[in-house]
Formats: sequence, structure tokens, C-alpha cells
Amino acid sequence: MTAMEDEALIQQIEKVLDKIRPFLRREGGDIDLVGYRDGVVYVSMVGACQGCMYADDDISTGVEIILMEEVPGVIRVEAHDFPPDILQAYIDKKKQANENK
Repeated sequence: MTAMEDEALIQQIEKVLDKIRPFLRREGGDIDLVGYRDGVVYVSMVGACQGCMYADDDISTGVEIILMEEVPGVIRVEAHDFPPDILQAYIDKKKQANENK
């Protein structure tokens, strides 16, 4: 997959996550897209969702199903065990966003 195809896919994933976010935010939580590679979407549950005992169930029974249905090529959603390079890119992106505030 080319970088442009990856970017288009990431935009699709973000659009789907934007549909899910209002439900999570209603409970004080949220979801961040950490990255994407080879059909796997890496997400981080934040706010009230972080550490919630239902977060893993929400990911597997909700977020994963919705993403797999709406975004061709998504085969799984992971909220743990991020590849180091994807995690570092996410951290760098967050750091830069905070510096630009």
C-alpha cells in the first residue's frame, strides 16, 4: 500500500471514530487513533475510558466491528502492544500538537 493509500485509509478511520466519539464522550471518555498498519488499527482509550474495566469489551464488541464494517481492509483493532515506531509517531504528533496550542 502506498503512503497516499495509507493516508486515505487513516482519514476514513478517523471519520468512523468521529461517529463513535460522541457516545464515549457522553460517559467522559474518548478514543485516539494511535496508528494503522497492515489492516490493524491501533487505538488508545482516554479520559474515563482509560483503565475502565469495560474498555476492552467496548473495543472488541463495538469499535472493532464498526471499523471492520465501514473501512475496507481493517481486520483488527488493538488497544495494547503498539509497535514501537507507531507509538513513537503518535507521541511525537501529540507533543507537536501541544506545542502549537
